[in-house]
Parts: sequence; C-alpha cells; structure tokens
Amino acid sequence: MQRYKLLIEYDGTSFVGWQFQKNGLSIQEVLQIAIFNLSREKVIVMGAGRTDAGVHALAQVAHFDLKKKIEKNKFLPGLNQHIGNKPITILKINKVSKKFHSRFDAKIRTYQYVIINRQSPLALQKNKAWHIRKKLDIEAIKKGAKLLLGTHDFSTFRSSSCGAKSPIKTIKNIFIKKNKDKIIIKFTSQSFLQQQVRSMVGCLKYLGEGKWKISNFKKSFKSKSRIKCAPPAPACGLYLTKVNY
Repeated sequence: MQRYKLLIEYDGTSFVGWQFQKNGLSIQEVLQIAIFNLSREKVIVMGAGRTDAGVHALAQVAHFDLKKKIEKNKFLPGLNQHIGNKPITILKINKVSKKFHSRFDAKIRTYQYVIINRQSPLALQKNKAWHIRKKLDIEAIKKGAKLLLGTHDFSTFRSSSCGAKSPIKTIKNIFIKKNKDKIIIKFTSQSFLQQQVRSMVGCLKYLGEGKWKISNFKKSFKSKSRIKCAPPAPACGLYLTKVNY
C-alpha cells in the first residue's frame, strides 16, 4: 500500500462542500470516483480542509492510499481526464510517507476572502467574490482585524453545527489589501472553526460600512455568543489558498 498526496484546485460553487454527503455532489466524491475509474481501486480521499458548500480552493491538499504503483506522468493527466468537465483540477501528485496525514499534519492553513466593493454588479467574478455596494472603510476593518489576532475563544464566530472540541483558536496573521475596488483579507491559523472565517468577515463588514463601531465589535467578540455575531459572509468569496506542513 502506497500513500499519495494531491494538490487540488476547485470552484466550489456547484458542490455541497469537500466532504461526502447524501444531499448532493462533493469534491471528495468526484475525486474518489475518478481514482476508482482510473485504478479500479476504492479509496478514501482525506482533505486538509473541509471546505463548506460554495467555498473554493487554490491549493487544497489531500491524500489517499493505493495498492498499485502509479506512474506520476500518466496518473496526473489520467486523473484529470476522469474528473472530466467538473470544475476540479489536480495540480500535483506525489508519493509520501505512509505516516503523512493531510489533515492532522497540517501546521498552518491560509484562507483568503475576496470582496468587490463597487456599485456595478459582478460579471467575471460572479460566485467568486462578495459584492458589496456600500463603500467600506478599510481602516475600520483593519482596526477590527487587529483584535482577532492571537489566541482567543472564538465562540461568537462558530457555527452551531461545528464539531470542534474547543472554541479556542490562534490567529497567527491577518493580511488586508485593497486594490481599486477589490479587497482581499487573508487569515492564517493552524485550524479554524466551522464558518469562523466567514463569520469574522461578516463582522468586519459591519465595521467597514459603519453599522458597528469598534466598541460593538469588541462586545460581539467578547460575548462568546453566536447570536451576537453579524450575518456570516457568503461562501462564494472564500478560498483555501495554502496548507503548510
């Protein structure tokens, strides 16, 4: 039995998320079917991040075990061919140690959230960014983001269906960049709670558009109460961009 590591890019718009579900097609299911059709072996593909429905990935990492030895030069194009016209592509495949685990060995995960802040509707970036018409105050957003850095109880930003044992997480870095009407917010942590990034962005948006003052943001965060959270940002603007081991 040999373990293989995948680097994957996908558009999550039409999927129910990474993880296999009965109510629709997942990225995991597409990959497992493609690997079976190519190798005739049933496998379980384990991902580094369980992205939700509508969330995209520029560099998702996953692994699977196969009895057969594969030729990388043939397996990579063959796997992409079996994926077909679905918006998923395998960027790399590598043989790794049997001890490697894409999820549990991950040291750092980076997600980015994309906002297009303009009046005109989206054409090219529809389903790829959050379209916000009201002009956002980027400095107010940066002030709020600073409060999220470090180790905290992030219960306010935690989905009610989150299965994590603890709400305590450490945000190592937040990078915010504005270029014309495009705002990118990058979050770096070892791991995140379910809907944590989208919920934090939703609260930062309230700050940016003046619905909240910084005191309101602090109260929401310190309350550790989900009902005090602003509405989460939509899934379409969220991307898993990097996983470090």
